[in-house]
Amino acid sequence: MKEKENTKPKLIKRIPNIPKKPQKGSNFNIFWVYAAIILGLVLVSVLFTNDTNKTVTYREFETNMLAPGDVQKIIAYKYEDLVRADVFIKPDRLNQEKYKKYETKSNFGSTGGPTVSFTAGSMDALDAQLREAQKTIPVENQILAEKETRQSTFNSWFFTVIIPILLFIGFWIFIMRKMGGGAGGGGGQIFNIGKSKATLFDKESQVNVTFNDVAGLEEAKQEVMEIVDFLKNPKKYTNLGGKIPKGALLVGSPGTGKTLLAKAVAGEAQVPFFSLSGSDFVEMFVGVGASRVRDLFKQAKDKAPCIIFIDEVDAIGRARGKNSMMGGNDERENTLNQLLVEMDGFGTDSGIIILAATNRPDVLDSALLRPGRFDRQISIDKPDLVGREQIFKVHLKPIKTDVVVDAKKLSAQTPGFAGAEIANVCNEAALIAARRNKESVDMQDFQDAIDRVIGGLEKKNKIISPEEKRIVAYHEAGHAIAGWFLEHADPLVKVSIVPRGVAALGYAQYLPKEQFLYTTEQLTDGMCMTLGGRAAEEVVFGKISTGAQNDLERITKLAYAMVTIYGMNSTIGNVSFHDPQNEYNFNKPYSEKTSELIDIEVRTLISDTYQRTIQLLVDKREGLEMLAQKLIEKEILFQADLEEILGKRPFDNRTTYDEFVNGTGDQKPAAEGLLHDGVGETFDPAAPVAPAQTES
Repeated sequence: MKEKENTKPKLIKRIPNIPKKPQKGSNFNIFWVYAAIILGLVLVSVLFTNDTNKTVTYREFETNMLAPGDVQKIIAYKYEDLVRADVFIKPDRLNQEKYKKYETKSNFGSTGGPTVSFTAGSMDALDAQLREAQKTIPVENQILAEKETRQSTFNSWFFTVIIPILLFIGFWIFIMRKMGGGAGGGGGQIFNIGKSKATLFDKESQVNVTFNDVAGLEEAKQEVMEIVDFLKNPKKYTNLGGKIPKGALLVGSPGTGKTLLAKAVAGEAQVPFFSLSGSDFVEMFVGVGASRVRDLFKQAKDKAPCIIFIDEVDAIGRARGKNSMMGGNDERENTLNQLLVEMDGFGTDSGIIILAATNRPDVLDSALLRPGRFDRQISIDKPDLVGREQIFKVHLKPIKTDVVVDAKKLSAQTPGFAGAEIANVCNEAALIAARRNKESVDMQDFQDAIDRVIGGLEKKNKIISPEEKRIVAYHEAGHAIAGWFLEHADPLVKVSIVPRGVAALGYAQYLPKEQFLYTTEQLTDGMCMTLGGRAAEEVVFGKISTGAQNDLERITKLAYAMVTIYGMNSTIGNVSFHDPQNEYNFNKPYSEKTSELIDIEVRTLISDTYQRTIQLLVDKREGLEMLAQKLIEKEILFQADLEEILGKRPFDNRTTYDEFVNGTGDQKPAAEGLLHDGVGETFDPAAPVAPAQTES
């Protein structure tokens, strides 16, 4: 009868979410065997090979060599407690039969070494023996010993044998470590230089980041979640004849969360995930980059289905044929060519999905961006109001906050902030609260952190002369007046003359509505507001200072953008000379005459705007004086202070903060802490959404 099988279930203890450490291989290496053999041969050759001249007695030397006149010279030197004498025989006598028995490997004949050696008690005794043996020969023809000073046997062995062996052993150990990867890991050393540097994440070495940790990127998450869903449920798509995209390119400004989104994909996909940087392919040796690409895809094919993530892909994906050396072999282009072939070439296999991230898509090669390689370009922009609120909620979870801290209010006060900047604000707020010995982080700490991120470290102890402080006060008051009485200018929230950062002696913050399209009136009013500081100095003091450097840089860039990019000049016309991909190189797409005309129109635009600003400040001189004196007194003024000095702003423009937080057009007093330390946003030709502040 067949025995009944034991059906008792086995208990297996599971430890969830603990990444498996990389297993270390055996320390044994076959190259050590080769090293031992070579070292043994060297020792045998040195220790057991008789390469020294033979030793004879003095009587044999005198009878067979000295008496017949065969000796050419004798060299004597101290040898331990005795004197050793090396005998050199005349070359024409060495072929005699009696000298054959003294022959050795290296000291006889062609090498010119001594033939034999003998010992004596002392130098004086040796001289006496030689003179006695040659007493019948005239003194001038006698052969006497030449005295030399030589190293001891130990020193000779140490420098001629021990030191070379030690150097050989040290060099061999160095080579072995390089071949094995050494302390830096395998793959990047001398014999593994063509191997891929990708880090593999699989089920045993998990990434703990999930899509729940990614906030404010709903559209981008939807795109990559579809890739993850395909890897988990491929039949859902293949049954309908669909194919998953081969690659997705994450494009966005720095700090918007591209790498974080890739980490979430690694944590959610539950398939092998290769992660590396574009610079990992770059090497000074020819052919290494292409070799690493081949090795990477070879590993990926063995692990398929899998995902490869290349961060900062612009390091190898730059457009070919630009800025290359004439007649030179561009290693980066060879690497890119190999990457293009592996992604979509003749022998490309399916099952490998490529994710890449870059903040410079304009420099990438068009062949890399085409469908079949990167089928999708997922744009990851800076978050909007709702997105910033979600990001704040994620970063506020580990922070012990006060009940009054509201993520919605914080998101409204930080337009233009990316995810990395929001994370920095939350961390700075926690550090500020800890510095103040608080038990929780309140709203004031967050407002101070926003100021810190925008303007830099507050420097209350910086020594400023009263005259400089007065100039800065009128400069910032000029910004405030221009922004208060211009319809399309951003509403001012805070103005300060407390030094911050490296060189900023004062700054003003604005809180505008978030928008993507700007009219000519809005841009010119913004230029007037930016020039308000320089204009106030000229109106009040009759002279100007260097405090407007930052302002002048911004308006110059904006003026040239209006004339040459956005077609906002009637003289130049509706043309745009924008060249993000540097296609024109050193050749301008317009003539010298047009170039001169552009310069004239830009100068005219700035000059007219400046005169308009001066006229505005002359008309509002009384308010300018009161505001500057109040700044000198209090150093920091908020919106409520401006309303008290200048009255209500004559234009009923609701800010984004009012619409999103308050829900009404009535602005709450700054004393309630809602509009304190707000951050503004102004137009930037390169990036329409950016924090706004004017510095002195």
